Amino acid sequence: MERLCGPERPFWVANQTLHTERPDLPECFQLSVLSWLPCIYLWAVCPIYLFYLKKNNRGYIMMSIMNRFKTVFGLLLWIVCWIDLFYTFHELRQGYSQPPIYFVTPLVLGMTMLLATFLIQFERLRGVQSSGVLFIFWFLSVLCAIVPFRSKILQASSQSEVTDKLRFTTFYFYFGLVVCELILCCFNEKPPLFSNVVTDPNPCPETTAGFLSTLTFWWFTSMAIKGYKMPLEAKDLWSLNQRDSSKVMVPKLMKEWEKEQCKAKSEQNLSSQAVYSKPLPSTTNHVGGGGGESSPEEVEVLLSNQKAAQRQPSFLRALIKAFGPYFLIGSAYKVLQDIITFVNPQLLRLLISFTKQKDAPDWWGYSLAFLMFFTAVLQTLILHHHFQYCFVTGMNVRTAIIGAIYRKALVITNAAKRSSTVGEVVNLMSVDAQRFMDLTTFLNMLWSAPLQIILALYFLWQNLGPSVLAGVAVMVMLIPFNSVIAMKTRAYQVEQMQYKDSRIKLMNEILNGIKVLKLYAWENSFKEKVLAIRQKELNVLRKTAYLGALATMAWTSAPFLVALTTFAVYVTVDENNILDAEKAFVSLSLFNILRFPLSMLPQVISSIVQASVSLKRIQGFLSHDELDPNSVDRKNTATEYSVAVINGKFTWAKEDPPVLHNINVMVPQGSLLAVVGHVGCGKSSLISALLGEVEKLEGEISVQGSVAYVPQQAWIQNATLRDNILFGRPFNEQKYHCVLDACALTPDLEVLPGGDMTEIGEKGINLSGGQRQRVSLARALYSDADVYLLDDPLSAVDSHVAKHIFDNLIGPEGVLKGKTRILVTHGISFLPQVDNIVVMVEGRVSEMGSYQELLSQNGAFSEFLRNYALEDIMEEDESTDELIENEELFPDDALSNHTDMVDNEPVVNEAKRNFMRQLSIISADGEKPRSRSVRRHGCSQRKASEPQEKQKSHETEKLIQAETTETGRVKMKVYVEYAKAVGPLLSVFICFLYACQSAAAIGANIWLSQWTNDASKNQTQENVHMRVGVYAALGIAQGILVMMSSFTLAMGNIGAARKLHYNLLVNKLHTPQSFFDTTPIGRIINRFSKDVYVIDEALPATVLMLLGTVFTCLSTMIVILSSTPIFAVVIVPLAFIYVFVQVCCCWLTACCAGPTVCCEQPSSCTATCFRGSCELRRPSSRAPPLGGY
Repeated sequence: MERLCGPERPFWVANQTLHTERPDLPECFQLSVLSWLPCIYLWAVCPIYLFYLKKNNRGYIMMSIMNRFKTVFGLLLWIVCWIDLFYTFHELRQGYSQPPIYFVTPLVLGMTMLLATFLIQFERLRGVQSSGVLFIFWFLSVLCAIVPFRSKILQASSQSEVTDKLRFTTFYFYFGLVVCELILCCFNEKPPLFSNVVTDPNPCPETTAGFLSTLTFWWFTSMAIKGYKMPLEAKDLWSLNQRDSSKVMVPKLMKEWEKEQCKAKSEQNLSSQAVYSKPLPSTTNHVGGGGGESSPEEVEVLLSNQKAAQRQPSFLRALIKAFGPYFLIGSAYKVLQDIITFVNPQLLRLLISFTKQKDAPDWWGYSLAFLMFFTAVLQTLILHHHFQYCFVTGMNVRTAIIGAIYRKALVITNAAKRSSTVGEVVNLMSVDAQRFMDLTTFLNMLWSAPLQIILALYFLWQNLGPSVLAGVAVMVMLIPFNSVIAMKTRAYQVEQMQYKDSRIKLMNEILNGIKVLKLYAWENSFKEKVLAIRQKELNVLRKTAYLGALATMAWTSAPFLVALTTFAVYVTVDENNILDAEKAFVSLSLFNILRFPLSMLPQVISSIVQASVSLKRIQGFLSHDELDPNSVDRKNTATEYSVAVINGKFTWAKEDPPVLHNINVMVPQGSLLAVVGHVGCGKSSLISALLGEVEKLEGEISVQGSVAYVPQQAWIQNATLRDNILFGRPFNEQKYHCVLDACALTPDLEVLPGGDMTEIGEKGINLSGGQRQRVSLARALYSDADVYLLDDPLSAVDSHVAKHIFDNLIGPEGVLKGKTRILVTHGISFLPQVDNIVVMVEGRVSEMGSYQELLSQNGAFSEFLRNYALEDIMEEDESTDELIENEELFPDDALSNHTDMVDNEPVVNEAKRNFMRQLSIISADGEKPRSRSVRRHGCSQRKASEPQEKQKSHETEKLIQAETTETGRVKMKVYVEYAKAVGPLLSVFICFLYACQSAAAIGANIWLSQWTNDASKNQTQENVHMRVGVYAALGIAQGILVMMSSFTLAMGNIGAARKLHYNLLVNKLHTPQSFFDTTPIGRIINRFSKDVYVIDEALPATVLMLLGTVFTCLSTMIVILSSTPIFAVVIVPLAFIYVFVQVCCCWLTACCAGPTVCCEQPSSCTATCFRGSCELRRPSSRAPPLGGY
């Protein structure tokens, strides 16, 4: 540096810098290090930043006034720097030579300012609204310029005249311009042009926040203030960022999971080349899902005696690939935070040594105090950015897992549905997905805790020497103890989840059949069944809680045991080792750093154990075989047949016998095919085969065009009648009213209180069976598909309505004429009007042909007619006479064309009808069917008219109310209720134990301070044994109290969990039926799954943390106040700020407790209906289970 600055300007002078009351840095240091530091930073990050900007173009920003000022200031800075350079050349020509530093520094600064000006414009062209790179550069420039700013003022004040006036003037111009650039850099530019326009009316400000706002979370301030002023609701929150939405997260995970499945399948194929196995059927209805069900055939290995192990695809690897890169950014923040954590103990050492030096300058102490404050603030900022990334990653993981499970539940095979119950699926989406979210928050502690422990031990070794090895031995001894606890906890977790699945499955069955259960008064019987499973679950939970209490005791006592053994060995191993204040309190600060990783490590290990159980469950579920979407050929357009099945052989599950054999069905384009047969002959199985719902063993299926499916049991959504019919398609009024007329729904709109905008309850609770079936038909008709699969839709409606639907919708003159229709039916009156009839007998096609052909063959079809004709004719007679005699009960334009039912039918059917009528006269002795029918109809009319009047006044009332959440602060009543559930006396005893534990900790610290005072009195060797003994006694007492409080708290939490679940169960079983009619079952199931999980597992950990934090804070304040009473003045403002932040956060947390996960449970009926519409993804645009998370 002497060659750069010259011999007259030294680089470093200790007496001028450190050992003086007015410190100043040498001129050479200012011109080199302080001037070059910002330049080195900008040139170092520039290549990476330019590459990033090239890859991420957000649009083009118009040149604003602020941008012009930035550019002008940048050019002025370049001019100012090079004025210094040219002035140096001028001095050289005048014969006054300056050192090289006066040439180099202005040149470097000038080029750097040109680079900064170029970046300002390049960022504008790439759509960057706020630059973090330039903000750091200008901040460093201002920071480094502060020292010369002060130094030049001091020099000018000490001299009578400024010697170098030009450089003095240019520097202050330079400083002012840099400050202006820093201020301008704090503000955002306008949004870029030609970018995606944000149409969201309430976007999250995080995406548009500037660098400084993002760094300090200032963008969140408005929400915190709003939450303080008023209780927040879900509508007050900002919209979810696009990158965090389910439509981005779920495909991201599914893409990686499919890669893992393909990799596992390819490796399995490679490994099976040397394996001989019994061949499986050549064609199956499976997608290679990783082998959910293993083949039972024995495998013979030719080259080795071992069996080829089937490799399962790794769901963990898929999660890491999908979310790992984003999570690693948070991990980088955690590394910085861990390193900065150990700066404070070193500053504390310097501060203690400063107090011992009488001649040290005062500014040392102020500087150390400021540095301790600055490192604490920096540590807090970095830590919370780490948590931000962890929380967002956890939310994204949970969203993606729920979406993947929901999607899988819609496409798994029938065999897989037997092993995966509804209870398991609900728990996978609510409990297991939540465990991954909880784990992600503290997952970095898995490597951070060992890192902190190693760093703490390193600094302790420097402080206390080899005595630290005694503390390391204590920690090593605790590892096997914790390992045993972790292994046992994992086993208990598996057992507990099995009981939880059984309980949720039983609750789902109870809630689905709650009406029957109440009618038969079976509440107590089923309550006992649920409580029996719950008791087994609580027994396992109790064992887990006791193991957790042991782990808590071990790791809470670990820092103290490490400190005790280290101090004891240190003072006894050598008489010259004196435990003074510096060694003791610096070591204590390091032991306190050890406390957090040692206490968090068992919790992280426990969370990992729980998540590993959930991972195995989720991986097993996602590895189930899927229905093959290619089993039905939808691209074969070469044939004239719209639907064709050739040599088809089908089964519901691989291990079950086939249900359909040798099926050959050819349906021409635009024809109407009827499928008839006895109950259980395979009619619905044939429809399922055309949908791809059953496994294809042999043969081929081809279906041309889109498919609409109407199931036997109508699937109705909790939405308005119109939404159920539209099913997400755009509204066309003319087409819509045509559909209503064809499906005989127009008269029903007059009865419903809100017309077609009437809200339909869950499962169509406020519609009759016939109305539900007609809504299902209307949905299929509105879809305007090419092929219609109608699985006996006319069985649920009255015969006159069935005739109306057939004539106007399904029949040869109906709306669907020209469409391909396959109709499963038992109504023989419609058969003469169909094009072809398929007769099914025991899973085979017995006969196929037209009505006349089959009638003449006198085969299975004739037998079918004989079985069903009498019943069908008598029903139609009832309806005909009823309509003729009670025309006034119907609107004139509704069903007037149904009165003459015989004239429109063929002569063959008329002759057959006359013959069957003669048979029906024999049974006319008693009450006539007509009168019975009229009485039934009149009753139904009266029942329909009575509620109509009542409902008129409640037209605006919503049937299914939105789920409500409590707003504002948590009421004291909630805490009191939980304390009552734990037990009032037990709650007081737990608090007492925690108070005693804190008292023991305070006593140990006070005793240690007395121990360190012995060093100043030269009494270290006299009282060593007494000091160590009392310190050990206080520590052991603290450990015993921790164990007692943990066990007592575990007992109380288990008791509370039992009482709260019992009260919930009893309350729901005694709730009126009307509650279940207006409340989605998924919402109730969520109370018994997710919320009970919170009470069982999440709340105890929170209570443990709450009690520990409260009593730790109290004990700390007591100790500080006893030694420094003036600290009481600081407590009040700190408490005010703390309470303000806590209130805001608690209200926001209560608001963010969102709606239920499982508002609509994925059932086989739902999946079939979605597949029948050929639109598996359409409901995701409206259904809350995926869109809101």
